[in-house]
Amino acid sequence: MRIDIRWHGRGGQGAVTASEIVAAAAILEGKYALAFPEFGAERRGAPVRAYTRISDDPVVPRTPITKPHIVVILDPSLIGPETVEGLVEGGTLVANAPLTPEGLAKSVGLDKPARVAVVDATKIALETLGVPIVNTAILGALIRATGIVGLETVVKLVSERFRGKLGEANVRAVRRAYEETSVSSLLSPVRA
Repeated sequence: MRIDIRWHGRGGQGAVTASEIVAAAAILEGKYALAFPEFGAERRGAPVRAYTRISDDPVVPRTPITKPHIVVILDPSLIGPETVEGLVEGGTLVANAPLTPEGLAKSVGLDKPARVAVVDATKIALETLGVPIVNTAILGALIRATGIVGLETVVKLVSERFRGKLGEANVRAVRRAYEETSVSSLLSPVRA
């Protein structure tokens, strides 16, 4: 078993941190995992890709993910056909978007059956953290949509990574997004 996750965000939103937390959670749960970023222009606001591979095999390749099982979009401005490129049939798309799963599928021109999950992670981040850093909220959405790692494992890691009141706020963001995420059953391809 191997699960490949590709994260799309902007510098400063925490895509790299989120990918690392998911990998650490998988390791805590007895799997092998690797998280690594791909940067272009290394500045706040520039598009960023990060990757997470989870496997039962100890040999985890460190190559860009072109055929992801899961695509996670942290910034609504990145929603488009190019972000879901290569998503495997029956894969999962998770996005920070004030849309329905069907609306997101249409926005990206979904061309194969997939599970689609949406959450307004920006709203959650602003209301729980006071800043539009959406990584912990999107973690809650990812877990709700996929069950790839346990919610309590992620909560433990988030509270260790972010201490004190910041940690408590981030845990609230994870839990709230988990509850507020809307997940479709397998959607059929969108026909133009």
